[in-house]
Amino acid sequence: MQMDSKDSSNIQAKDKEKKDLNESMNKLHIEGASSEQAGTSTTNFKRKPVIIIVVGMAGSGKTTFLHRLVCHTQASNIRGYVMNLDPAVMTLPFSANIDIRDTVKYKEVMKQFNLGPNGGILTSLNLFATKFDEVISVIERRADQLDYVLVDTPGQIEIFTWSASGAIITEAFASTFPTVIAYVVDTPRSSSPVTFMSNMLYACSILYKTRLPVVLAFNKTDVAKHQFALEWMEDFEAFQAAVSSDESYTSTLSQSLCLVLDEFYKNLRTVGVSAVTGAGMEEFFKAIDAIAEEYMENYKADLDKRRAEKQCLEEERRKENMDKLRKDMEKSRGETVVLNTGLKDKKDHNKTVMDEEDKEIEGEDDDDYEEFTEEEDVIDEDEDEEVARFSF
Repeated sequence: MQMDSKDSSNIQAKDKEKKDLNESMNKLHIEGASSEQAGTSTTNFKRKPVIIIVVGMAGSGKTTFLHRLVCHTQASNIRGYVMNLDPAVMTLPFSANIDIRDTVKYKEVMKQFNLGPNGGILTSLNLFATKFDEVISVIERRADQLDYVLVDTPGQIEIFTWSASGAIITEAFASTFPTVIAYVVDTPRSSSPVTFMSNMLYACSILYKTRLPVVLAFNKTDVAKHQFALEWMEDFEAFQAAVSSDESYTSTLSQSLCLVLDEFYKNLRTVGVSAVTGAGMEEFFKAIDAIAEEYMENYKADLDKRRAEKQCLEEERRKENMDKLRKDMEKSRGETVVLNTGLKDKKDHNKTVMDEEDKEIEGEDDDDYEEFTEEEDVIDEDEDEEVARFSF
């Protein structure tokens, strides 16, 4: 009977420990928090407004093109919202609803961090990206009153497209609203086949980097028509005929690349526009609306898939941490555990090593002192003899 009573008491104690352990684990509310976050990430997506991020090479006319877009939205009663992400621009031909210059002072950043022009722009954009969630919240509050959000980027295209801040901004937009990249091409300069191919390669790299739909806006059609570019994109033989006059390495490489980019051309929308005369604005917005529908069908599905994969990885990592925590708590049985980091033992070991070294050094000092004193005695005796010889 005594053994039975002890066994029953032990079983009751173990059940109580498990119950207390489960209660303490449930108090963490980790599962509920993760499910709430997953729910909010899917319900916060809005079909409107459409985000138009204008990028392009320096001198392609991005700011002038954006000014024309603003004028067109105002004349057509289209509800637009303007954002400027270029901290180094002196004056803007349009008024921006959200301006990075109101938050970050470009020249002060250059002075404080001892940076050049490009480094100052990049650092200013990084500082602004740390608070970009507030920008998204401002646009979300006015989402029902807007049709488009026009975003102007810095003149140096690589600062936005290949920086961490540019990735943060584009992903923040794409996870909340339909987002489109408008790549502005300088049409007169692209009349050279090699320059045209470099622009196409950069547009393709932006497509792979951002994973967002891209619209090619051939600007300055009032100076040079963009029909030659459309012909080169549709017929690779016409492009090879244009390049064949040059036998340099770049022209040979361009001939090979035109075959590689054939699939890229088929799924790319192009529009000829003029920022000065306003030609092609209606076609541009029609292309934006069509791509926004494709975004909802294709690109958003890919975004949701990547987000789900990321959440699965976070869930697996969270479960591993919870299992490790549960095992540690079961092992400790609710008792206070002193974590052994190994620093104390290492410190004691270092102390003993230092003591032994000090002893060795002291022994060596004593030996040196004894040897030194004996030599000193010999030297002193010799000196006494020499002094005795020269004494008068």
